Amino acid sequence: MLVRVLGVALDPEQEHVILLKPVASPDDRILPVWIGAQEATSILIAVQGADSPRPLAHDVMLSMLDALDGEVSRVEVTRVEDGTFFAAVTLDTVAGERVIDARPSDAIALASRAGAPIFVADDVLDAAGIPDTISDTPEVDDTVVPEPAEVQEERVEQFRRFLDEIEPEDFQG
Repeated sequence: MLVRVLGVALDPEQEHVILLKPVASPDDRILPVWIGAQEATSILIAVQGADSPRPLAHDVMLSMLDALDGEVSRVEVTRVEDGTFFAAVTLDTVAGERVIDARPSDAIALASRAGAPIFVADDVLDAAGIPDTISDTPEVDDTVVPEPAEVQEERVEQFRRFLDEIEPEDFQG
């Protein structure tokens, strides 16, 4: 299922969580994936279109692919085992299509920089998806209609309460 990066948050233990939301789907779940601080920073920089003063690891990966006439065609969170997520990066190269195993955080950071689509296997979303209580912002023609500030604040507060109660172990098969 095609997803987008909904955001990056901190859980009560100050661990980073990336939130993935299905696109153009009636699915009312999000997929939280715990990631490292460096990967969270890299993803946020890419999603926000910000510049870093020096290239980050994912910038270097993308530059190397470009220098070798390759590109990232897609990434997918492929499975979850004992609370650990796995991903694959699909590359289009002069030698043909190549699929590389990767951590989801690295795959998502790379896709965010390359403008490549991000997918989550349906069984991963079924196993580890949680109810989406934070992104009910209506979309019209792919343009997000902003909500009033008080509604946004309530959604943030609901999500904070959710993060206070959830533990990574809750996603173990």
